[in-house]
Amino acid sequence: MARPYKIPRSVLVVIHTPALEVLLIERADRPGYWQSVTGSLDAEDEPLADAARREVAEETGIAAGTLRDWGYDNVYEIYATWRHRYAPGITHNTEHVFGLTVPAARAVTLRPREHLAQLWLPWEQAAARCFSSSNAEAIRRLPEFTAP
Repeated sequence: MARPYKIPRSVLVVIHTPALEVLLIERADRPGYWQSVTGSLDAEDEPLADAARREVAEETGIAAGTLRDWGYDNVYEIYATWRHRYAPGITHNTEHVFGLTVPAARAVTLRPREHLAQLWLPWEQAAARCFSSSNAEAIRRLPEFTAP
């Protein structure tokens, strides 16, 4: 049975190569809005890492790679245009950040109803392209989370 409302807890997964090339995907409902993989938990008790792996597989088809919990959350106001997806009175979302290292940039399998295009960019350019400030900040922090 589908939930009537989205859970205001989500994951953000910065998919990147060892050379710090970052995958961005363009939203189908907002052409020109580029982002990393993101998505809400399917259940209140869904482990965050499981949600991250599920969202990556659903949105890109990537089923392998090294997932790393970056250990921090972003709390942000949900855009008014998307608030109808949440229970009445819900205005903020808590987003947990992960990184996923893949061996090399490659074409991914997008869900056409969700995303229009894909792009691999060096991390600085990827951060500048993101529409979401929290997503851009996560990408700017990529070198900190990939340092030996």
